[in-house]
Amino acid sequence: MDYKYIIIGGSAGSFQTVTNILSALPQNYKIPIFLCLHRLKHIRAGFVEALSIKSNIKVVEPDDKEFIRQGKAYLAPANYHMYFELGNFIALSTEPVVNHSRPAIDISFASAAYAFKSKLVGIILSGANKDGAYGLSQVKENGGLTIVQDPKECQVKTMTEAAINATDVDYVYSSEKIIEFLIKINKNI
Repeated sequence: MDYKYIIIGGSAGSFQTVTNILSALPQNYKIPIFLCLHRLKHIRAGFVEALSIKSNIKVVEPDDKEFIRQGKAYLAPANYHMYFELGNFIALSTEPVVNHSRPAIDISFASAAYAFKSKLVGIILSGANKDGAYGLSQVKENGGLTIVQDPKECQVKTMTEAAINATDVDYVYSSEKIIEFLIKINKNI
């Protein structure tokens, strides 16, 4: 288990789970985390602040061509797709919406899968559409580890069920098990 990057996608019902994850991780958490969460495009302020209140690691909205650093959670900005480039950079785009979303989870996951291969852990949380199912399949195809939140505990299970149906998911975990796993892999860094 030599994972160096974590990407988390979610929509309706995922905010509390993301908050719980960020509040459970220790301050010295090293693995960078990418958050691609569906959000309203015209509301640009408040989301980072809301996540930061309980987070033990720094939560930021990256700039285009920002270098990826350990110990940060990078939140896809409102109304931008978040890509990953070789050389450890984040790229932002205003290309057309995908799956009715910008940021689109499929785009971020597929891009991360290509850039980070077997060093990536992809996690899909609660959500009301199928965005992320294709992206998670790309994580799997590129040698990454795939985790889906247990649909039985999701507020809206459409996204998690679509991801389970799209690929041979490695783990279906409760949010508590996801947190345990993330803490465990940080100790291997």
